[in-house]
Amino acid sequence: MNSMTTTTVARQRGQGCNGRSRLILLGAIVGIASLLAAACGDDEEAAEPAAAPETTQAPEPTADPEPAEEAAPAEEAAPAGPAAHCAAGETDGDLTFYNWAEYIDDELLAAFEAETGINVDYTTYESNEEMLTKVESGAAIYDLVVPSDYMVDTMRREGLLLELNYDAIPNSANIDPAFTSPPFDPDHLYHVAYQWGTTGIGMSYEVLDILGESTWAVIFDPDTAALVPGSISMLDDAPEAVSAALKYLGYSITDVINNRNEDAVREAGELLRATNERLLKYDSVTFGDDLVNGEVDVAHGWSGGFALSIFEADAYETHVYTIPKEGGVRWVDTMAIPHNADNVCSAHAMINFLTDAENGATLTNWTYYGSPNAASTPFILDEILEDPGIYPPPDVYARLELIPQMGDLGLIVQDMLTEAKS
Repeated sequence: MNSMTTTTVARQRGQGCNGRSRLILLGAIVGIASLLAAACGDDEEAAEPAAAPETTQAPEPTADPEPAEEAAPAEEAAPAGPAAHCAAGETDGDLTFYNWAEYIDDELLAAFEAETGINVDYTTYESNEEMLTKVESGAAIYDLVVPSDYMVDTMRREGLLLELNYDAIPNSANIDPAFTSPPFDPDHLYHVAYQWGTTGIGMSYEVLDILGESTWAVIFDPDTAALVPGSISMLDDAPEAVSAALKYLGYSITDVINNRNEDAVREAGELLRATNERLLKYDSVTFGDDLVNGEVDVAHGWSGGFALSIFEADAYETHVYTIPKEGGVRWVDTMAIPHNADNVCSAHAMINFLTDAENGATLTNWTYYGSPNAASTPFILDEILEDPGIYPPPDVYARLELIPQMGDLGLIVQDMLTEAKS
């Protein structure tokens, strides 16, 4: 596996790890181009997740080993705030849970309700920015949200998140140390990792055969895009769309954002505008279904979303998820409690429930995203642990970047997508 990793995963929704049969095609296709090493940014870049068992192709951690020697999160002092009085397993009312679409097994929610005796009011959103707007406005009150890495940074800086009481989340000790001191929350005060994954390109094998390798050029270069027999779509997500354009242009996402390189962001915006006429749509929900149903032949999207659609359409021989040769985005989604939550203890109880070893595995066995829960590994399906599209090998992982907190530059990033779509 040199310049590209591909995967098509078959997945059975809602079955957890009950051993029912699944179909999977694992593979790595060697592209004809040489490796392009992704710039890794400054020393504050988050550590790689710890490797899965030796039978898998997950990368070995490269982080400074010191975090592993720190006290487990469960031993951290409880904050002097709304969560200070919460005990492990304690609830204080029904839970309002605001999460991404298609991102938890309903049976897990039902199991939590049965265990705690409270109800879960579960609603979904399509982007971090949609969730942020709701939390900022106070138009609706949520007890638990699932912000991505950079959004945790934004929300904690704006005072929109409560400091967690780890005494009420003893299962947080199950989280791999590689996920407990990331640059977006270095003191690990406001979040617990939920799932992690990558952003790349889904395409038909027909298109991949034409290209010879996966590349962002299939979206951004007019001559290469013209080779695609059908349509193309991109995520309706400004940070993701701009990041894809930056990778195609040869930039490090980390360097551009941390150095507040507005010129590079605007260059990416110009590329998005030039690309818009070639796109069928921007979509962050049905991108996988659109691909396997033939509405598009190339789609920008998230790894697990493609896995779900490929399984449901039994399309593992015709469609594939790829990480382009230029690299892409890796991300960590997290559990966090908004500053105005009504039932703070219930939110802690849900976090603790989902970081249980077996529950964490059930989550990953349903979503087909990577798990940050080290204790869950023995319960995760082998086809997930061994899939290089879910746990990329080290050479591919090196070309993936987290999207840093954007600050004021985030407004320009949003404008770039808005202008591209107009």
